[in-house]
Amino acid sequence: MLFFRPNFREYSNWCSIAIVLGLAIFSTSAIATTKNTANQPQTIPSDVIIDKVFVDKSARTLQLLSDDKVIKSYHIALGGNPIGHKQQQGDQRTPVGSYTLDYKNEKSKFYRSIHVSYPNTTDKARAKSRGVSAGGDIMIHGQKNGFGALGLLNQQRDWTEGCIAVTNDEMDEIMAAVKVGTPIEIVE
Repeated sequence: MLFFRPNFREYSNWCSIAIVLGLAIFSTSAIATTKNTANQPQTIPSDVIIDKVFVDKSARTLQLLSDDKVIKSYHIALGGNPIGHKQQQGDQRTPVGSYTLDYKNEKSKFYRSIHVSYPNTTDKARAKSRGVSAGGDIMIHGQKNGFGALGLLNQQRDWTEGCIAVTNDEMDEIMAAVKVGTPIEIVE
């Protein structure tokens, strides 16, 4: 009769690797949480009116402004091909320019979202001249539904299709502070 004999050395090695990876993920999340919240107020006062959203793609930041004063800044993730202005549907780029946040979506495939008014008439004309679709559905949003717990880890890389991503907690704060009709400026 044969008995299964577990290889305890191999099992022990796998357990050690799992523990090290778990600690690394926990540490990264703790550092990112500290980094994101250091020197920033935890909430935006209800009497502050956010009158502009400013996105700096190269710095990977989204800022909420009131009277040209930065009220809150967030680390963002962009599309997988973030350099340059969005040229067409599927290019994984975030547009560059002045737009409007024109509606909010509570039933998105990502945790809450605010739509950016891309494409404008110039974007449409540019795409038409090239014989391509300009694309659309550019949003500020949280994490993909069901993956909110990985938000801080996801934010360490560019992963969207051209949208602007923040953590779910940050998206709650942005949704509460930003009204429909607020201008958004996106720079390279």
